[in-house]
Amino acid sequence: MNSSWREGQWRRLVSAALLFGLVVTPATVMGDESGAQAAGQARLANLVVQDCGSCHGLTLRGGLGPPLRPEDLGDLSVEAIAAIIREGVPDTAMPPWKPLLSPKEIHWISQQLKSGALVSP
Repeated sequence: MNSSWREGQWRRLVSAALLFGLVVTPATVMGDESGAQAAGQARLANLVVQDCGSCHGLTLRGGLGPPLRPEDLGDLSVEAIAAIIREGVPDTAMPPWKPLLSPKEIHWISQQLKSGALVSP
């Protein structure tokens, strides 16, 4: 088997696993109520650890994907991080998340990654 076929299969498998995780985890609209907002943020934090962590490492130190710790994000702005999450990275295993996450959710994740709030010791 050639490597491009295996890479394509690997991408489809990763995308399917990520989609499955999001379908099983019900979406919470992050509203004005603090309880609903806290629940939405907890769900998103879990998504980062479980789904993003499957490629970027459960402690975000890297794996198949690059590390996502604040020191590794360097000069990337919150907006640049959000664009990567929203659009994905072509020719890599990083899928676009815009079909599955709202702009507000993507922005929240980007802020948390940049600040290091989701990093495990």
